[in-house]
Amino acid sequence: MSRLAVVAAGGTGGHLFPAEALAKALTARGWRVVLATDVRGAQYASAFPAEERLALDAATFRKGDPIGMARAGVRIALGVLNARKAFKRLQPAVVVGFGGYPSLPALLAARQLKIPTVIHEQNAVLGRVNRFLAPKADAVACAFPILEKADKDVRARLLTVGNPVRPEIRALAEIAYEPPGDSINLLVTGGSQGARLLSDMVPDAIALLPEPLRLRLRVQQQTRPDSLDRARKVYADAGVEAEIAPFFRDMAGRLSKAHLVIGRAGASTVCELAVAGRPSILIPLAIAADDHQRFNAKLLADAGAAVVMKESELTAEGLARALEAMLADPEALRGRAISARMAAEPDAAERLADLVTRTAG
Repeated sequence: MSRLAVVAAGGTGGHLFPAEALAKALTARGWRVVLATDVRGAQYASAFPAEERLALDAATFRKGDPIGMARAGVRIALGVLNARKAFKRLQPAVVVGFGGYPSLPALLAARQLKIPTVIHEQNAVLGRVNRFLAPKADAVACAFPILEKADKDVRARLLTVGNPVRPEIRALAEIAYEPPGDSINLLVTGGSQGARLLSDMVPDAIALLPEPLRLRLRVQQQTRPDSLDRARKVYADAGVEAEIAPFFRDMAGRLSKAHLVIGRAGASTVCELAVAGRPSILIPLAIAADDHQRFNAKLLADAGAAVVMKESELTAEGLARALEAMLADPEALRGRAISARMAAEPDAAERLADLVTRTAG
């Protein structure tokens, strides 16, 4: 029977999409895969090639909250017990953690049972769970050339592999960027999960653009459900053709047609923009843990592929000026697209699969 890998990830797209990419790379090599996550992960795991899913108890807690810490400790302990039982039945050859609290019980159980472990950090800052687990992991991989919050011992054995992207995103690395002509396709992401700032400010900024430019725009925007009607009205009043929805599933298809992307600077967003070779305006989430989105954005900013705007300084007028300046120079957009692709690691899933296979022995 083929070997089995348990892939453990927090229940967000930022954790699940890279985990899914690795799982597909492993199954293509003949591995079997089991996914360990929480109930939130179901909405992102519809295409995850797992023969079984483990729902493991875990919880977050705040420092200085002894009651919350005690409750979290109990839930994590129960999660570890459940993981140990599952692992004794499944006999995995390796457990791979992608961070997030749902990955904690799986990695702790693997350590107790002396199962080889691999940690992958998607962000340019080592997350809290991975920071705790990395010193004892058998192998540690990261997505970005820099990794903040990693101690010197972890940093000394880091392997930079990039951030695994789904096969349909990987395929975009072979498609050349075509700058805008008569129409301009603008893709706006990052407004679906509570980001009122982008949901409201992007339509307001676009409405401030000169009319000849507005009439060329074809906008696709992810927006908070309670901001849908407002965004549609602003675009309609501005004469802008726009498709507004809380979530877009065909992100690869939309990226392939986008001339410019506006979004946050989550690890998956940044790395998918790099692989797809798309110029962007990035607005890092100010409250992101350890300011990790600002560090993520540096990959594309330093390459000359993205304009980064601070959330604290963002205005509709400032965003409109940035948009107008970028869209006025199609050849500069092409240059930014080329720069984005030069910063990419399109084969990250295969490189991480190589590391997982070596670690499993």
